[in-house]
Amino acid sequence: MDFIAGAIGGGLSTAVGYPLDTVKVRIQTERHYRGIWHCIKETYRTEKVWGFYKGVSASVLTVSVISSVSFGTYKNFLCTLCKLRYGAADAKPSKLDVSLAGGAAGAVRVVLMTPSEVAKVRMQTQKNPHPSVTSLQPVSKPKYRGSLHCLKVVAKKEGFGGLYKGCSALLCRDCASSAIYFLTYSALCDWLTPAGKNKPGFLVVLLSGGFAGVLAWGLATPMDVIKSRMQTDESDQHKYKGLVHCARESVRKEGAKVLFKGLGLNCIRAFPVNMVVFVTYEAVLRFTDHYTNEK
Repeated sequence: MDFIAGAIGGGLSTAVGYPLDTVKVRIQTERHYRGIWHCIKETYRTEKVWGFYKGVSASVLTVSVISSVSFGTYKNFLCTLCKLRYGAADAKPSKLDVSLAGGAAGAVRVVLMTPSEVAKVRMQTQKNPHPSVTSLQPVSKPKYRGSLHCLKVVAKKEGFGGLYKGCSALLCRDCASSAIYFLTYSALCDWLTPAGKNKPGFLVVLLSGGFAGVLAWGLATPMDVIKSRMQTDESDQHKYKGLVHCARESVRKEGAKVLFKGLGLNCIRAFPVNMVVFVTYEAVLRFTDHYTNEK
């Protein structure tokens, strides 16, 4: 059930946070935006509301699958660790156990996530002026007609490696942030749950999930910037030779602050998105537990 609960939570959270994710990616990869509001205004002025939702349908589906794998891997890895260390899968895990299980979940999701991230980032940074804005000018056809078409074009022009651009940065980002994510959620739930109660209340779940998301994304932002820049580097550009080169060139041209582009937006977006993830996850698990116990 952890896989199903994770899938539902992941899909709903993507729908909630996608517009801000688009703004975040554009700020991280393009230098002409002066800030969050400037990016929002410019995107709406030229592309209207649809500009914020490019690639959302494919993203909801892929994030549902990835979230399912992430939560399922975390739970199963944690149970295996507890069985090996304490002799019982349902034994109370240590903070180290939770961190290791979270890191493993982050590593596993990268394999599935990288191609969808490449498509998402390319779609989000592709400019398609709204017809109302370009009524007197000829409109060129977009390079990518959708997420699947984007993946086909990338695979054809850049090969299999093109689908896994930014994989090294994504692995660094997700292993560390996923460990912090699950550890923070677990620790806050334990701390905020009154003695005698074996499960946290939904308010505790909401707060713990929100703060876990903020802390994880705060840690993840530098690698998120590098990942986005590597993934928008198309075959005819070849600006970056790899993770270290991308980080070095970005810092050389724009200063160390470039690694924290979108930090505020990541944290603002992370709180409601991860509240939705965890409260949905817990609600589905509790509903199914209640239903199976009644049977």
